[in-house]
Amino acid sequence: MSNGSDEFVLYDLRVEVVGNQDDMVCSHRVGDYFLVEGENLCFAGETRFSLYALSALLPLLPAKQRQTSPNDWMATDEEIACPDPLCGARFRITRTGKRTFRRSEVTGDPAGAGRP
Repeated sequence: MSNGSDEFVLYDLRVEVVGNQDDMVCSHRVGDYFLVEGENLCFAGETRFSLYALSALLPLLPAKQRQTSPNDWMATDEEIACPDPLCGARFRITRTGKRTFRRSEVTGDPAGAGRP
């Protein structure tokens, strides 16, 4: 931030399986979900999530956590298709709230000097 603060804001996310269960060929179950809170993926109880679906979703999550232009598709498109072209599952990524972080608390390089 230009005011000298080391604070930044990320959206919390909910990633939920949506669609018609009859169209799904993978192990997804409608209603299964996980949360993204900062850098953490939070799974409830016995929730299982496909490794292949997760690998397709992971690159999108940091972008969905950040403020984007209202014209950017990342701000408006919520559903991502299952990476298996024969599976009808979709994954809805919903911004659920905002969380403030301090750079000095989340990196080994709090001053941004570029040290490893």
